[in-house]
Amino acid sequence: MGKVNLVNDQSAGDIAHWIAGQLSAAMAASDGEIAISVPGGSTPFPIFEELVKAPLDWPRVAVWPGDDRIVPEDHEASNTGKIRAIFEPVGAQVVALSEEAEPPHFTLCWMGMGGDGHIASLFPNTDPQVDDAKVMRRLTPDPLPPEAPFDRITLTIPALLNSAGVMFVIRGDDKLDVFKAAMAGKHDLPIARLLGAANQQVTCFT
Repeated sequence: MGKVNLVNDQSAGDIAHWIAGQLSAAMAASDGEIAISVPGGSTPFPIFEELVKAPLDWPRVAVWPGDDRIVPEDHEASNTGKIRAIFEPVGAQVVALSEEAEPPHFTLCWMGMGGDGHIASLFPNTDPQVDDAKVMRRLTPDPLPPEAPFDRITLTIPALLNSAGVMFVIRGDDKLDVFKAAMAGKHDLPIARLLGAANQQVTCFT
């Protein structure tokens, strides 16, 4: 496991400023395109709205959802459609996931985590493996979340960890307890498997 750094009581603006710094440093170190993977759900969007205010060379940034519900982009449950609406106006490229897609090496992989310990759409029932031969999987959560009862497409653990840095934003004591238990190796939920396989810096904002 790489070092896990817990950073407490951070606002959306604080987190966005930190992400912008990571992207800026990566762009300064390379002339090419850089990539970031981001989660869906409700927590990230206030941070996205702050992040796109940063004076970055956004046309050099490719934004990959870490997962999505298999619905049209104009569906209210689509992560990609909502992410596209935030990032494309500033010039970033938003990549729609497909089973044929080849994810790049990410400058930063930002993941969400559910109360059941799932990451991206790697739910406990899907038994995600740290040595998965595939970078992308189509799967069905069980049980299906009632607020989003759809099949999913998701990056696998190896694809998520093909990144210079990993970050989480964990809101709520119950979720944070699951995360801390994963850090301590007290369960085998997907978050624990990913943290156990991570060799890079992992930053968790609360």
